[in-house]
Amino acid sequence: MLAGLTAMVASCNPWLGNGLRKKDVRKDVEMVTDKGTMILRLSDSTPLHRDNFLKLVRQGFYDSILFHRVIKNFMVQAGDPNSKKPVKGETYGDGGPEYTIPAEFRTSMFHKKGMLAAARTGDDVNPQRASSGAQFYIVQGKVFTDVGLDSVEKFRLKGRKLPVAHREVYKTLGGAPHLDQNYTIFGEVIKGLPVVDSIAATPTSGRQGGDRPLQDVRIIKARLVKRK
Repeated sequence: MLAGLTAMVASCNPWLGNGLRKKDVRKDVEMVTDKGTMILRLSDSTPLHRDNFLKLVRQGFYDSILFHRVIKNFMVQAGDPNSKKPVKGETYGDGGPEYTIPAEFRTSMFHKKGMLAAARTGDDVNPQRASSGAQFYIVQGKVFTDVGLDSVEKFRLKGRKLPVAHREVYKTLGGAPHLDQNYTIFGEVIKGLPVVDSIAATPTSGRQGGDRPLQDVRIIKARLVKRK
C-alpha cells in the first residue's frame, strides 16, 4: 500500500527536478534579440540537452548574453555568460557552467539551416564529444551542389555518406553538413529564420578577433512560451 501511495504521489508531482516542471518540456523558447525574435522548438530525442537548455532559460541565464561568434554562411554562436558585460576588443567563448552534457547524436537530425546545436571543445581534449553546459549555435550554412556534398563526404566526413534525403535538403535549404554526427543537435528555429540571416550578416572582427560582431548582437530575453 505504501509503495502504491508513493508511486501515486510521484506521478502527481509537477516538478521534474532542476527547477523544471513537467509542462516545461512541452513549451517552446522565445528568444528576443537585437535583430528580431526567434521561436525555438527543442527535441524530445535529446532529453539531456533539452532539459538543460530549458532549465537555463527558466533561470534567465541567456538574458543579455551576446552572440559572440558569428561566421556568415556557417553559424551564429552564443551562451558565454562572460559576454553579459562585454569589453571592447575582448573575445568570448570560454565561459559557462563547469559541467558538460554527454553527446546525444541522432542520425535523423542533421545540420540543415535553422538547427540548434551545442558547442563543445575539440576532439583532442574531448574525445567523447561532450557538449558545453550552455554554449550553443544556430546553423545558417549555405546551399550545396552534389559535387560540393561529395567533397564534404570525402574530405570532411572521412568517407561517411550523407543520407539521400539529407542531401536534398542541403541542396535546397542549405546547412553545414560537415558537422553531422560531430555535434549534438537538440532543436531548431521554427519561426524567425530571417533573424539568423540578419545576425550572420553582421560585420565581424574576423578569425583573429574571434569572429566577434563589431556591433554587439545581444539576446535581450529568452523565455518559455506555449506551443502554438
